[in-house]
Amino acid sequence: MLNGKRILLIVGGGIAAYKVLDLIRRIGRAGGHVTPVLTRAGSEFVTPLSLSALAGEKVYTDLWDLTDEAEMGHIQLSRVADLVVVAPATADLMAKMAQGHADDLASTLLLATDTPVMIAPAMNVRMWEHAATQRNLVTLKADGIAVVGPDVGDMACGEHGPGRMAEPEAILDSITARLSHGPMKGKHILITSGPTHEPIDPVRYIANRSSGAQGTAIARAAVAAGARVTFVTGPADVAPPEGCTVVRVETATQMRDAALAALPADVAIFAAAVADWRVTSASDRKMKKQDGALPSLELAENPDILAAVAGRTMDRPPLVVGFAAETDDVVENARAKRIRKGCDWIVANDVSPVTGIMGGSENAVLLITAEGEETWERMGKDAVAVRLIERIATALA
Repeated sequence: MLNGKRILLIVGGGIAAYKVLDLIRRIGRAGGHVTPVLTRAGSEFVTPLSLSALAGEKVYTDLWDLTDEAEMGHIQLSRVADLVVVAPATADLMAKMAQGHADDLASTLLLATDTPVMIAPAMNVRMWEHAATQRNLVTLKADGIAVVGPDVGDMACGEHGPGRMAEPEAILDSITARLSHGPMKGKHILITSGPTHEPIDPVRYIANRSSGAQGTAIARAAVAAGARVTFVTGPADVAPPEGCTVVRVETATQMRDAALAALPADVAIFAAAVADWRVTSASDRKMKKQDGALPSLELAENPDILAAVAGRTMDRPPLVVGFAAETDDVVENARAKRIRKGCDWIVANDVSPVTGIMGGSENAVLLITAEGEETWERMGKDAVAVRLIERIATALA
């Protein structure tokens, strides 16, 4: 995916520095090359030997190293990469970048570079939420610095909240998106994913077992192929991928509105498992049991998002792809759905309990088009996503 791209990786001082070892390995597997720069604080958490062994490159640490300056001066080092990545980007490093300080090798490289820069912040939740850090973040974004993360979760200090460095897989996704010149470069793809939750009362809702894993995998593959992705997701179990414009929704009506607002698009992929019905009058208070009497729920049909987009005239995407999750008569039901909805393709799968596909890590799909049908062998959802995006790229070529 990275095809020989060079990454200048600046490793800041934080417990999250151990994650860069996995990141370097992943970049190498994707075909990229890493030149590590280790700050003095970073060396308290990882060693130059570890970085060098994984990167297969010399590790740079000192602004005043005469040998390094003679062989490759810091100005040249700052400009030979395709992308500069700071991970973890501590509060101190972010402050230096925002204010233009240059008192060590890392900050000098960042000030001298004319290469695109991306940071992966990592710090204590209070430091992240501090007004100074948030001001610096605004400044860095205005300067064109790309930001991945931070995630919300438990921290080494025992606190919980935003501040965890993004996982290596997510950082690699962002690197790939930043450097991609793939077959979908310049294309806008709309993707819906996950379930919808239709409220019954403030604590209950109608939903389904969709995890959102397949939609997320498709979005990740589209980003890797160079596409600009609008990712409309319901309350899924899996986190949305980096490198997308993420629109979070709860209900089918919200998902429809978000999908229509994202148009025009070159491709629309509707992988979400939208609830078919909603309660017409959801209660604003928790419903109570009343002497064993069952509540009466009046249901209404939810909007048909796939048909609404496929049936448009002014801004209909050239390729509209729907999904059909079936438990019986998969082929017949999927064929009928493609015609009924007016979409171009249907990706059908058997989600009966014995398959383990709904909520699982694998999928086995049947691609139905106007030209015929393609049966794909069972494979991981990431592999299905890559194959689908490759098929789409071929169709649009």
